[in-house]
Amino acid sequence: MLKKLAKIRYLPNNYEIIENGDHVICAISGKKIPIENLSYWSVEDQEPYFSYKEASIKREKKN
Repeated sequence: MLKKLAKIRYLPNNYEIIENGDHVICAISGKKIPIENLSYWSVEDQEPYFSYKEASIKREKKN
């Protein structure tokens, strides 16, 4: 069960947990992402994405 939002610093090939939690929120869809499933994020924007689809949407918005 997802209970606490984590605070994370997104790095180029990894991330650093600043404040413990069990999930983050996708910057595009608003979906909860369990930390163990976190695979997509932007170092530049410091935000997570639920999947490659949301990451792609973000890239398209920037162009």
